[in-house]
Amino acid sequence: MTEFLTPPRPVRLTLRPALVLTVASLLGLAMFCWPLFAHPQPSAAAHGADAPFVFMATLPVLILVVLAELSRGGIDAKALALLGVLSAVNAGLRPLGAGTGGIELVFFLLVLAGRVFGPGFGFVLGSTSLFTSALLTAGVGPWLPFQMLASSLIGLGAGLLPRARGKAEIFLLVAYGVFAAYFFGLLMSLWTWPFLAGTGTQLGFVPGAPPADNLHRFLAFTLVTSTLGWDTGRAITNAVAIVLLGPAVLAVLRRAARRAAFEAPVRFDQASSS
Repeated sequence: MTEFLTPPRPVRLTLRPALVLTVASLLGLAMFCWPLFAHPQPSAAAHGADAPFVFMATLPVLILVVLAELSRGGIDAKALALLGVLSAVNAGLRPLGAGTGGIELVFFLLVLAGRVFGPGFGFVLGSTSLFTSALLTAGVGPWLPFQMLASSLIGLGAGLLPRARGKAEIFLLVAYGVFAAYFFGLLMSLWTWPFLAGTGTQLGFVPGAPPADNLHRFLAFTLVTSTLGWDTGRAITNAVAIVLLGPAVLAVLRRAARRAAFEAPVRFDQASSS
């Protein structure tokens, strides 16, 4: 029965950190959606790319603000140790399938850890996992802050899933793992779409067009280039991994959370004098 108890959370979300996390998530989503609302002049090609470069510089600051606020809200040494271990494991898992039909195991563990340890820890783990794996695989580039934020949102969402146990919980996590795969691909395609599709094609970005028109072009573009390929491979990987390994990994993570006793205060007994 102990496996069904809610384990203590390593990152405690008080009102202020929760508010910062909410605002940062909304701002991050807005940064992904810049092509739907940008209105650069077609002739000003040199300035048409200003928005994404501004966001590339802003996103790391946004992520650091959130991480600093969450740390201030309560991340102790045990939570940092757990975060380091899971980030290292995720970084080691990513190269196993990266570049092969969308097979990526990094999101499988992220979803399960976010589920067990809560939305705050899931957000932090999403950023640290992608950052660590980028260093390991030489994947550092202008896309990295966007990958970090998208992964953080996936970890955050996993921590906010409703209560469920047993087979119902596995079904819930499989459904969320599939959603997370398509969600990540959608966001990553959105901010790069104007550069990959160009402006002179039927699926390309049209500067100044109504958001609904550009959204229609983008959905057709991502369906052909990402959704039916990489995203589907990622969704299948998440679903299979959660079904096969999910129950065992959830049990291990929950046992680790209980033994770490994150919410228990740390006390140092003063040695008695002889």
